[in-house]
Amino acid sequence: MNPEDILKKYWGFDAFRPLQKEIINSVLQGYDTLALLPTGGGKSICYQVPALIMDGICLVVSPLISLMKDQVQQLRDRGIKASCLVSGLTANEQEVILNNCLHGKTKLLYVSPERLMQRVFIGHFRQMKITLIAVDEAHCISQWGYDFRPPYLEIARIRDYHSQVPVIALTATATPVVMDDIRRLLLFRKGHHTLQASFFRSNLAYMVFHEEDKEGRLLRIARHTGGSGIVYVRNRRRTRLVADYLVNNGIPATYYHAGMTPKERDTAQLRWMKGDVQIMVATNAFGMGIDKPDVRFVVHLDIPTSIEAYFQEAGRAGRDGNKAYAVLLYDDIDKTNLHDNFNINYPTSKQIGNVYKAICNYYQLPVGAGTDCQFDFDMEAICSNYHFNVVEMFNAAKVLEREGLIAIPERNETESRVYIPLSQEELYRFQVSQARYSDLLTLLLRMYGGLFTDFVPISERALARRLNLDEQQITNMLHHMDALKAIQYKAKTTKPQIIFTSPRIDSTSMVLSDSQYAILKQQALQRVEAILHYVTATSGCRSAMLLNYFGEEESKPCGVCDLCIAANQKLKKENHDSLRQQIIALLKEQPLRADELSERLQHIDENEMQTVLRTLVDERTVSINQSLQFFI
Repeated sequence: MNPEDILKKYWGFDAFRPLQKEIINSVLQGYDTLALLPTGGGKSICYQVPALIMDGICLVVSPLISLMKDQVQQLRDRGIKASCLVSGLTANEQEVILNNCLHGKTKLLYVSPERLMQRVFIGHFRQMKITLIAVDEAHCISQWGYDFRPPYLEIARIRDYHSQVPVIALTATATPVVMDDIRRLLLFRKGHHTLQASFFRSNLAYMVFHEEDKEGRLLRIARHTGGSGIVYVRNRRRTRLVADYLVNNGIPATYYHAGMTPKERDTAQLRWMKGDVQIMVATNAFGMGIDKPDVRFVVHLDIPTSIEAYFQEAGRAGRDGNKAYAVLLYDDIDKTNLHDNFNINYPTSKQIGNVYKAICNYYQLPVGAGTDCQFDFDMEAICSNYHFNVVEMFNAAKVLEREGLIAIPERNETESRVYIPLSQEELYRFQVSQARYSDLLTLLLRMYGGLFTDFVPISERALARRLNLDEQQITNMLHHMDALKAIQYKAKTTKPQIIFTSPRIDSTSMVLSDSQYAILKQQALQRVEAILHYVTATSGCRSAMLLNYFGEEESKPCGVCDLCIAANQKLKKENHDSLRQQIIALLKEQPLRADELSERLQHIDENEMQTVLRTLVDERTVSINQSLQFFI
């Protein structure tokens, strides 16, 4: 099948978006390809379509666990065989997924970059029939990027095992320096292709306003603009406060942040997607992978930490091509807070090493051990035992997570999962010999497909409701069947988790060297300065500033941002004042009719001249005589 047939069969679209077809053809021809598409440009299609045409497995490397899960589920819903290896899976779950890859039961395998460093994965990967390697969020490979992830450097090493397989690297936010890094660090071969769509959005007006009453301004924006909107704030508590403020003023709104349970987040997202509420108030945890084309405005009530982050979040407005607004509101305190937060977010390398050592000691992990070990993450207990400040520990843990040493999944991120390791004949014999479990097993098979080939998310509550039992009874039965080896049951957890994604290393020899960390910190500071320059600029064009940052140097003024509007108004006033003086000078010489003035001022728009004449008459600077002549 050709790309268009695949697109139509699985996605129902008749045509590709701009540049998608060119990127897909480059991959199918075997070229290493760097694809730069703006937020909402349809990056995933660019590797999913070739993966379905090629005979083998597409390995997708992505740092976003929640997005990986969503994409895998969407592919499965379309009848495409896809799986993901993410933190939190048991050894048995990982083995099932990897064996499915070896036996041709998977077309796309999503993995986190940390997975590339594990021997078990590499052992299976070497035997897989890999036909394409896709690197999502490819800017993460560069120290000059805004979200550098050292484990991304492992991608170059795994290319050795499938040296002839093309690589497609995808990102929506890469400066020219980062683009060079991506091609170099991913070992792009000679003849590689770089395909970049312009990031210019003619329908999106960027606005920045110094504002003391942000909530009041937000209310006016929501009422005046109408339609669906997203409001971004820095902290979780404020999401609820702002949402409540909007609701109390007659604007339907809800909120979203990473501290909510998956059910709470899903409910809030669904209400907003369906249009039950107008506005979603959220932290930066919201938006990745959200496909809502009719967002009319995105408002930031806090200054983002970088141009890259702002560009992605603002770009979620107006994906349908209709007029939309990206508005950033700030006050003088915000500028101070941005620098203060920067200093808090980058603890010293010594602090980070101490936190890592304390966490490992708390869970009694020896050096060289711990890979894939998962524990309840009691941050308060660790802080109390080792005398850490909670904020210090939290930010050090974020650095450790970015370095690939630990993973801290979002709270309640995991669902309960079940896999049946028996054949259907063996399962039948079990049901006969253990009749008390027969009804539950029959219901499992009826409600959930794929149990014999993969771990499948299940709901104990739904099973209990169907069997007229309570949820705890179902949970106990699932645990008993797991003990009897009829199923493998991975129960969900309600507590925060920490997962060691790499063996414990000696904290005195951490990869996070002072020199490397200093570079990362310096680059982050430069990104802070860049966003502050953007926010405080009083001339130029907002759109052109953003495009120039990403290497589009020939960008023309957009004409619709706040700076362009101000410049146009200023120019209009200057032209108005100049024409006013010219008319007064001519009328001082002699009275003239309107048509005579037009002859004298042939370079002037007649409508503009009429406007100035009306103004002069209204203010009684000029009068009209019986011959319809204007005079001073």
